[in-house]
Amino acid sequence: MAELTASVSVNMHVDGNRPWASIVGYSRVVKMGNLVEVSGTSSTTRDGQVISPNDAYGQMKYILEEVEKAIAQVGATYQNTIRTRVFMTNIEDWPAVAKAHGEVFSKILPACSFVEVSRLMLPELCVEFEATLWMP
Repeated sequence: MAELTASVSVNMHVDGNRPWASIVGYSRVVKMGNLVEVSGTSSTTRDGQVISPNDAYGQMKYILEEVEKAIAQVGATYQNTIRTRVFMTNIEDWPAVAKAHGEVFSKILPACSFVEVSRLMLPELCVEFEATLWMP
């Protein structure tokens, strides 16, 4: 069978801008060709402080604001979103998270998953968000 190879160059990286980004080795956003991937994003500031501790709705709102700014740096908008993934430490928080998610995505209607996880990086965090976007 012939070997299939492809060469895709990274067009852009958007810095994770968190104290642990260089330790972990990640970018907030990576754009390769038409594909844009958003790393797991939590409700933290540049210095690692948690915004809206233990408040699922407040965290999701803050996360979506931060991601919107990050994807804009590669020329994308939420209109380009094809999939979202939301991780929660308590699945009972889904109505609050869904409310914030719906405020952004109710007309875009990307594929979406809500998943419960045992914990996130800091004890006050209860939501983490990832997204995949396509820029034609």
